[in-house]
Amino acid sequence: MSDLINSAAWKALQSHYKEISNVHMRDLFAADSERFSKFSVNDCGCLLDYSKNRITEDTMVKLFELASSVDIAGEAKRMFAGERINATEDRSVLHTALRMPKGSTLEVDGEDLVAQVHEVSDHAATFVDKVRNKVWTGYTGKPIDTIVNIGIGGSDLGPLMVCEALKPWQQKDLTFHFVSNVDGSHIAQVIENVNMQSTLFIIASKTFTTLETLANASSAREAFLNSGAATKDIAKHFVAVSTNSEAVAEFGIDVDNMFRFWDWVGGRYSLWSSIGLSIRLSIGNENFDALLDGAHQMDRHFVETEYEKNMPVILALLGVWYGNFFNARSHAIEPYDQYLHRFPAYLQQLDMESNGKHVRADGTAVDYATGPVIWGEPGTNGQHAFFQLIHQGTDLIPADFIAPVKSQNQIGEHHNMLLANFLAQTEALMKGKTLSEVESELRASGADAKTIASLAPHKVFEGNRPTNTLMFDELTPATLGSLIALYEHKVFAQGKIWGVNSFDQWGVELGKQLAATLLQELQSQKVGEHDSSTAGLLGYCFTRA
Repeated sequence: MSDLINSAAWKALQSHYKEISNVHMRDLFAADSERFSKFSVNDCGCLLDYSKNRITEDTMVKLFELASSVDIAGEAKRMFAGERINATEDRSVLHTALRMPKGSTLEVDGEDLVAQVHEVSDHAATFVDKVRNKVWTGYTGKPIDTIVNIGIGGSDLGPLMVCEALKPWQQKDLTFHFVSNVDGSHIAQVIENVNMQSTLFIIASKTFTTLETLANASSAREAFLNSGAATKDIAKHFVAVSTNSEAVAEFGIDVDNMFRFWDWVGGRYSLWSSIGLSIRLSIGNENFDALLDGAHQMDRHFVETEYEKNMPVILALLGVWYGNFFNARSHAIEPYDQYLHRFPAYLQQLDMESNGKHVRADGTAVDYATGPVIWGEPGTNGQHAFFQLIHQGTDLIPADFIAPVKSQNQIGEHHNMLLANFLAQTEALMKGKTLSEVESELRASGADAKTIASLAPHKVFEGNRPTNTLMFDELTPATLGSLIALYEHKVFAQGKIWGVNSFDQWGVELGKQLAATLLQELQSQKVGEHDSSTAGLLGYCFTRA
């Protein structure tokens, strides 16, 4: 049995769970008119209401004792100081340094990392101004009007999500495309719809060896050269975000147009770095700085605020409460803002690649659940798709509901309708509808006794389904920065509770290794040593290629 499960804090929560597991939130609200004020926090431009959870004040005391027992605050300070907390890769984890303001200092191994960050940032900012101001032109003299970001994982999910979220700030005469999938259809669709003479390709790959990214980049280069451009023209239409200057130069990109970053920038935490070049091009340097500042404010909140008012810590603890004690194996993200339609997909990687681990940081096996399945869609679309499962399904599915008070597009009553649905869903999930309430409604509608008896069970809502509500005045670069950093630190805090390394992802390596072998076999049409299923599927491909 692990130290975590053996700890006094964990055992106290196990005992408390038995006491509270059948308590209904409807009764908790009825008994305490101050519940909202007790279980909400307002900071960094965000309001977190966590009162619609299956908790009491005693629950939170015990959860905060768990946070203290694993020293989340101390572990956070180690990360912010640049200690090599990513032990399996012997790396620091310093995405927080990417959003420290100019003039700050963070020395690691004798180097001021903040000065380095701002040197690269200034390089990117100068380039961005040239493109946005039409000073940078293509090889025929046409200004750039189309940006194609080619990357995968964090080099795609973060920039795509932010560019979509901040579309109201996007420069209107620029069009953006994001290519990630090695499926040739993805790059082909983009190539068919761009003018090569006015298109800029960003190749985003730390090592410049990522299979999918290089395949798409090579296809883009081939299409560019086939459009009438010469090899020397690549330098005007292709830039790189990478650390491998030799490979970048070999590709044909001018190394002066390579925007570097560092091995302490993990992929799923990289949008704040040069990987965010497409974001800068979309919203401009000033708004990108506001995005960074919003994240920095949440960084300060995380390291400076006591657990009882610390939003990332509270969200992390509630996730542990449901995942490890209520056996909730998934968590829904429901943004009621169309601009945040890629936010659930972004959080899937952030959370599941970070904490989807079966061994602790010390290499010992875990004997408790770690990361949940993260999923979701924008409201109100989700209400008409999968909310049935959340309301009346047999699994407990905690959910985060996210919405701005003000819309970027005030059209008629649309936003009031959106907010009405947003607020109604969390209230319905908390309260539910009892059998007696259903029967009364049916009687009032004129239903007879037989109809009531047969229909009533189907209309009962158990309720007692937990939700967190996150609201902010409007979705701006700064509030988005705070929101993203909030979830980053939530994931970190949960990883520390579970004792896992949230900053490696060895689980993706085996598939990469096997894919390299299978690619050779598909090319040669020769089956190697495989299980009968894989061999049979290869044979099927050969006969129908």
